[in-house]
Amino acid sequence: MNTNSNIYTVIYTSVVCVLVAAILAFVSQALGPRQQANEKAETISQILTAARFAEKAEWDSRGNDAVLSFYKENIDSAYTIDATGTCNGTLNVEDAEIVTVSGLKKQNYLIKDAAAAPALPVYKFKNGVTVVPIYGAGLWGPVWGYIAFDKDLKTIVGAYFDHESETPGLGGKIKDDPSFRESFEDNQPDFSSENIFEIVKGGAPKGEDKKDLADNKIDAITGATMTSKGLDEAINTWLNAYKPLLNR
Repeated sequence: MNTNSNIYTVIYTSVVCVLVAAILAFVSQALGPRQQANEKAETISQILTAARFAEKAEWDSRGNDAVLSFYKENIDSAYTIDATGTCNGTLNVEDAEIVTVSGLKKQNYLIKDAAAAPALPVYKFKNGVTVVPIYGAGLWGPVWGYIAFDKDLKTIVGAYFDHESETPGLGGKIKDDPSFRESFEDNQPDFSSENIFEIVKGGAPKGEDKKDLADNKIDAITGATMTSKGLDEAINTWLNAYKPLLNR
């Protein structure tokens, strides 16, 4: 065959494309279970960090098996609720069944649709702490996280946030700066207010005692206005969806 002909070029290109596609499909199928296991362990480690069982770095160092084992030993119940706060499904705690970030993205659309029926996950631990997720849009991509409440479902005891592509040193601080996450602790969402919880510039002025501040306000991250606004909106949207449960 003439290697300089158009026919040869078409055949050669087609064969290469088919081979590459087959290899990629095989690799994806082979690595799929491992990727899913990693995603589950990563999500659970974020939930456990929000519940303040240990810091995220410690969970990462322990490995997937240890994370799943700890979760199974300490989780009391896991279930989903609808827009009225009524349980509409259970998550198998023996299998460490959870809703991952991709599932939160789907629920984020549903809770904004009055006609939709969301299935919002709730994780209740044996020590009385209840953790709920949040999801929204930052500056460059999605942001998400988990907020932990005390046994009375009134006071925040911990939080953990993550992002896909926020700017390191600025918006990325929602994940990397422990002091930002710690500022949520001991605060109480105000379900009587239009803004249940607020991340605002000057929300916690320097030098002012935290006890004198509104319980539902914290400082925005300096230089990360859009990320702070996106996280603020995500928290308010999701806490509004959980309001029937948390406001009982």
